[in-house]
Amino acid sequence: MTQILRTRPTRDDWLAHPPRATVRPQLRPWLLDPQSLTARIRARCARFEVQVIRQAPMRPHPDEAELLGLRVSDRAWLREVLLLADGVPVVYARSVLPRHNLRGAWRLFHGIGSRPLGAALFSDPRIVRQPLRCTRLDTRDARYHRAMHLMSGQLRLPASLWARRSLFRLRGRALLVSEVFLPTILNLAP
Repeated sequence: MTQILRTRPTRDDWLAHPPRATVRPQLRPWLLDPQSLTARIRARCARFEVQVIRQAPMRPHPDEAELLGLRVSDRAWLREVLLLADGVPVVYARSVLPRHNLRGAWRLFHGIGSRPLGAALFSDPRIVRQPLRCTRLDTRDARYHRAMHLMSGQLRLPASLWARRSLFRLRGRALLVSEVFLPTILNLAP
């Protein structure tokens, strides 16, 4: 029998401030810093890279569709990347843009390739970031399994991974960015 993976976290599972006792102290600054994650990683390594896993129209997870005001059957433009510090994957990131937003305000998203999205988001003063929300992903969540698959034996993943996400708005149009922190992020200074 085939197991169907669900994206367990609902809107209520994504917290503005996760309980202090549940997050390792070294991870908290990474999880809660509202500034550019790209800039933060770049400042702590000699070589920063974005490895594009895929960028294509796909169905977002149900909780992503709900947050973006899409139907579960709607397709969106998805971009999955690994952020690497000195050749080591430290973050699995997933960006979801409703297809109708690909033209106009968010056209930069379509041709971004392996350039860091964070650099573009934080350099445009018209782009407004909504507050960060955090959750702990576990083996019941498809994003956890995607991160594990992308690591394919490079590291042993724990039973859960912390993630954060937020909406970015440009002229009222939303882009959802989610970042899953891999255990190797703790090798970088907080």
